[in-house]
Amino acid sequence: MAIVAYITLIGWIISYLEFKKSPEKSRLVNYHLGQSLGIIITSFVLSIASSIILAIIPSLGFIFYIVLLIPFLLLLLGVIAANNEMEKPVPIIGKIFEGRFNFASEKPGNI
Repeated sequence: MAIVAYITLIGWIISYLEFKKSPEKSRLVNYHLGQSLGIIITSFVLSIASSIILAIIPSLGFIFYIVLLIPFLLLLLGVIAANNEMEKPVPIIGKIFEGRFNFASEKPGNI
């Protein structure tokens, strides 16, 4: 499930739902859900920022095409870490999102 979390937003949702359903909460899956969500958020922010900047200065298009490859490379590094069963943050942004999300915590429900 840790690897599936890195495969698009749909993969993250599937991994999250399976993690919530499972009786044993894996620390590894919890960690990689957080790292993957951080990459997804960063990707959306980069896309919006690049769209705005490219609307103003279209000649920077090539630079932003390269910048938008960064989240893809981070996803690949995250998949490699998950495959090796390591809780290693992805470069550049991994430390920012480390420990920010805890998907294992159970909130009491209303009965």
